[in-house]
Amino acid sequence: MASELNCMIVDDDPIFRQYIAKQIKETNGLKLVTEAENANSALDLLEEHEVDIIFLDVQMPEMTGIELTQRLNNGYEVILVTANDSYAVDAFEQKVTDYLVKPFEYERFVQAINKAQRNIEAFRKKKNIIEHIFIKSDGKIVHLRLQDILFVEALADYVVINTEAKKYIVHHTMKGVEKKLPVHRFVRVHRSFIVNIEKIDHIEDLTVHIKVKAIPIGASYKEALYNTMNFL
Repeated sequence: MASELNCMIVDDDPIFRQYIAKQIKETNGLKLVTEAENANSALDLLEEHEVDIIFLDVQMPEMTGIELTQRLNNGYEVILVTANDSYAVDAFEQKVTDYLVKPFEYERFVQAINKAQRNIEAFRKKKNIIEHIFIKSDGKIVHLRLQDILFVEALADYVVINTEAKKYIVHHTMKGVEKKLPVHRFVRVHRSFIVNIEKIDHIEDLTVHIKVKAIPIGASYKEALYNTMNFL
């Protein structure tokens, strides 16, 4: 895999967070981008960081790892870690990538990573050839062609998918939507906006113009936008 995979550790035990961090550091192709000591903090951090793989402890106060997986979208490879193997059935019912029982050897860690890498590669190949998505909006499952999407806008705990014909309000996160859309056609230009590159009319004064909509370009997203565009 050409690019590094971004990892997150969610565990209330600081010693074990260090243990997993060490294994991530020793593994080519992995990068630790953030850590959390509980599930609620993890949900907040997932809005701030691009994450591919989550190492998730099962037994944590307030919200367990199993409960957290139920709140995540399908855009993450989740590797559950626990000292108790009795949660294995619950884990795989949540369709997690793998299940590691503490303490585990590095070889077992690598097996889990290899499985996650295969899943991510397969997903990325599929994502780059899709021409449509299905969304849940107003109690219905709606078929949308990617070519009809102008831009996506954040709205509290929802996103608004804007097409020329209609707006669709979907209960989802921007990170989740971003992971579902092909990177060669859609790019995040602001914390609150994802745009369809093919629909950009022009860019002026750090603002993307699509039809009558003026969309601001965030400072941290400018480089990614320009790298995606096909300049002469």
